[in-house]
Amino acid sequence: MKTFRIVIWVAVLIVAGVLGSITLYPKKSSDVVAEAPFGVPFTLVSQSGQPITEQALRGKPTALFFGFTHCPEVCPTTLFELNGWLEKVDPSGDKLQAYFVTVDPERDTPEIMNAYVSNVSKRITGISGPPEKIAEVIKGFRVYAKKVPVDEKDPNGDYTMDHTASVFLLDSAGRFSGTIAYGENPDTAVKKLENLVNKG
Repeated sequence: MKTFRIVIWVAVLIVAGVLGSITLYPKKSSDVVAEAPFGVPFTLVSQSGQPITEQALRGKPTALFFGFTHCPEVCPTTLFELNGWLEKVDPSGDKLQAYFVTVDPERDTPEIMNAYVSNVSKRITGISGPPEKIAEVIKGFRVYAKKVPVDEKDPNGDYTMDHTASVFLLDSAGRFSGTIAYGENPDTAVKKLENLVNKG
């Protein structure tokens, strides 16, 4: 009986050790991932026609949104609300920055982005670029984007885009710090941006 109890305790200790290591190592790896800048390196084009890289997402906390200019509701609403939140949290405009990256580069040239974004905000910068480069950024930033024909019978005709509707929040080192969901309570969104600024 004594031997049986010893065997049981040894088995319990082995199981506990295995479970402990399984719990410990993923935590370590996720901490490492959290320390790295979010997304991937890129060279795209700002709405002013100038080259822009991932370094633009460094130095200040950043609000980053992916969308397209033909978007009927989500994108214009988000840009309008984001502009208001930026004005409230950072009236001087020196603590927080924001970018709007197109998921529809075939139609959203830098000129189109400039006209569209400037009509809504002076605080948000539009970003476009070659389709293959935009595709790399979409994948690297874990954004969902899919072209959807307006008429299923005409797959090569007019289309819209399904896409991630959240605003990504990055700290001043470019690390992921959270999101603001589409339709988020305005007070909650403002609080998230305030926390982002305080975090630096």
